[in-house]
Amino acid sequence: MTLGIIFISVIFMIIGMAVQYRLKSKFTEYGKLSTSSNMSGQEIAQKMLKDNGIYDVQVTAVEGALTDHYNPLNKTVNLSKDVYEGRSIASAAIAAHECGHAVQHATAYSMLMLRSKIVPAVQISSTLSQWIIMAGIGFIGFGGGNSTILLAGIILFAVTTLFSIITLPVEFDASARALQWLSTASITSNSEKDKAADALKWAALTYVVAALASIAMLVQYILIYQGRSRD
Repeated sequence: MTLGIIFISVIFMIIGMAVQYRLKSKFTEYGKLSTSSNMSGQEIAQKMLKDNGIYDVQVTAVEGALTDHYNPLNKTVNLSKDVYEGRSIASAAIAAHECGHAVQHATAYSMLMLRSKIVPAVQISSTLSQWIIMAGIGFIGFGGGNSTILLAGIILFAVTTLFSIITLPVEFDASARALQWLSTASITSNSEKDKAADALKWAALTYVVAALASIAMLVQYILIYQGRSRD
């Protein structure tokens, strides 16, 4: 069974790398194409927030590439400098997507609220689960392992799996809000919107791969536990 864990890890690592490569190539491609509105990512973000009646969220620039995110704790839309200053289709898509999360927060979107509530538990489980699982299997001490310890690790790991699953509708909904607004606000033409949708699709796939990998690992751990329980 432990070989199964290694196999699953390698398979999803390869898939994840392939999706990341495709995502970067898409954003590079669409990062060279300007929108018909010629607005910067900052301007687009500010306009989307204003159009949705949100005035208590700040738009800031952060270092790095693809580091864009919305922080609900301090209510900031954080855009990488290329997106913040860029006037491309990629910049428009990312800026609108992150503002989509701000709109979710302002409207108390149920899945975002649920995800936020379990963040503290996820922070604990993500730190401890793998160590406890390895101890339960017998990778680090405890001789041949311990089923009770393994079960505790599985329960903790299940929390992170649940988080990755809940993240999917949150990300898809943010993209849907972004694309609808880009069209109705005349930020992008129809052809530009299609390209923005393509870019966001590949971004969403990274979350899909992560969720599938987590589910596959959880199932593998459960099978190991069941095998140990029968012994």
